[in-house]
Amino acid sequence: MTRIISGSAGGVRLEVPPSGTRPTSDRVREALFSSLESTGMLDGTTVLDLYAGSGALGLESLSRGAAACHLVERGAKAAQIARRNAELVSRVSGGRAEVHAVAVQTYLRAAGRVFDVVFLDPPYDLPADQLNDDLALVRGLLVDDALVVVERATRSGAPDWGAAGLREVRAKRFGDTTIWWGEPDV
Repeated sequence: MTRIISGSAGGVRLEVPPSGTRPTSDRVREALFSSLESTGMLDGTTVLDLYAGSGALGLESLSRGAAACHLVERGAKAAQIARRNAELVSRVSGGRAEVHAVAVQTYLRAAGRVFDVVFLDPPYDLPADQLNDDLALVRGLLVDDALVVVERATRSGAPDWGAAGLREVRAKRFGDTTIWWGEPDV
């Protein structure tokens, strides 16, 4: 089990898929969201959570002031769990959450909307070129002052931000995990 850490749905327990996902630890989520809240980046925003698993990142955003989040998870069981979590957190927070049970690149090619914050927390074994392709597709769906957050194994190295028309603004290591923040290179 994991939980929403803070905000209007703080303390709400989330289901986690029994296998096939790697939930972001509470410690990493707390550090990430403390940083986002200090900038006011979540207030009234639209968030995209790619490789969502249980939906914890997108749903934490809703709890902390985002107006809407879109959770993309192709695994049928994980998407079903994300859907239940989204209904619960939406009810408590008043935000709107939608779960899209499709592959990330399929969703990105057809999204037809823009986002203020995008989380990419892919499986650690996702090849770097696939992550770079995801980032390139994400770039076309961002508002000018958007933030893109990538969580990966530290050993994987930083994303190729430049190839996607983005630039790195920050990185923080948490043991075997590193979080990279990027923004449009306008």
